[in-house]
Amino acid sequence: MASMKRLVSRFTLIPLALLALGAGVYAWSGHAAAPQPAAAPVVLVGDGQGTPKAMAWVPPGVFQMGSDSKLAQRNEKPAHPVRVHGFWMDLTHVTNDQFAAFVQATGYVTTAESKPDWETVRVQLPPGVPRPPDSVLVPGAMVFVGTAAPVDLSDYSQWWRYVPGADWRHPQGPGSTIEGKGDHPVVQVSYADAQAYARWVGKRLPTEAEWEYAARGGLEQATYVWGDELNPDGQVMANYWDTNQPSFPVVKPEAGGAAGTLPVTSFPANGYGLYDMTGNAWQWVADWYDARYFAQQAQAAGGQPIENPRGPDQSYDPSDPSVPATAPKRVIRGGSFLCNENYCLSYRPSARQAADPYSPMSHVGFRLVSDQPAPTDAQRVQLAAAPH
Repeated sequence: MASMKRLVSRFTLIPLALLALGAGVYAWSGHAAAPQPAAAPVVLVGDGQGTPKAMAWVPPGVFQMGSDSKLAQRNEKPAHPVRVHGFWMDLTHVTNDQFAAFVQATGYVTTAESKPDWETVRVQLPPGVPRPPDSVLVPGAMVFVGTAAPVDLSDYSQWWRYVPGADWRHPQGPGSTIEGKGDHPVVQVSYADAQAYARWVGKRLPTEAEWEYAARGGLEQATYVWGDELNPDGQVMANYWDTNQPSFPVVKPEAGGAAGTLPVTSFPANGYGLYDMTGNAWQWVADWYDARYFAQQAQAAGGQPIENPRGPDQSYDPSDPSVPATAPKRVIRGGSFLCNENYCLSYRPSARQAADPYSPMSHVGFRLVSDQPAPTDAQRVQLAAAPH
């Protein structure tokens, strides 16, 4: 019985190792170079009459992807030139209301609502881990639960828990609800869930290059999507861990639970008219994750712009020795409500992390892009004059 308890405990904490979202403490220091002066982009938001509704046009262009800032992690370096084609992007994360409409129309059952498939779990585990009993393989997802007091930040199993019954309708577990939160980002959705939604609406996940280019909003190598100051004129610009609250991951008992998402559009849009490109919830992108990819791309390109990159052919993440380095991982971007200056400073446009595509979490969502044609000259005039 004791050995079974150890197995169950180990299994329920497995997904923590799979994502390694900010595991470890980083001593952040220094500042990125100031944004290069440039004309402000013209915000063009589709109106549904010849242009996709509630999507912003992101024009084609060349930008410096990644970062050489002292704030950047190794997987963000070096900055290198990339050329992207134009595309339309959702103004916001896909919301609970939008995802609910998809489920109602299709009867779709998400990853978190399904019994875990042992084969998709097994590839994320060290060789030789035996298959657990069916009583352990139950529907659920990873939930941030926080701690009651400061803890060693090198052990993230202290504030994450696999909760049976947690899903997009119940992000914190069976006792939670999204009632009154229809305009919040949908979370507890896997990469597979995001892809299923994308097929239904006729869109796709952005590539990692498209996502970063759009997130920067025309600001070349700025530290944040709004510029180089974290709080310009004292204004909070994104939903991240409030440094005025107890230190991460301590949760105030009187708060009634852990920190969470806020309604989309709670903060100013970036230069392309996109909201919450950083903070609030991480966002799935299409690419496989390879920690070496930026360095490999920069070396192969030799200083020339890389044309519309689509990511590596397979994943490679050596950050957690308990998980095979070649275990399947997809890229997530943008950080979430759990990021702060002292831990997981990922509400920066160049920050990137790896995630198991079949492991939903309470701070991971997505937004989509469309390859509909660029706006015509007449449409540009009309959309530019429209209120936003």
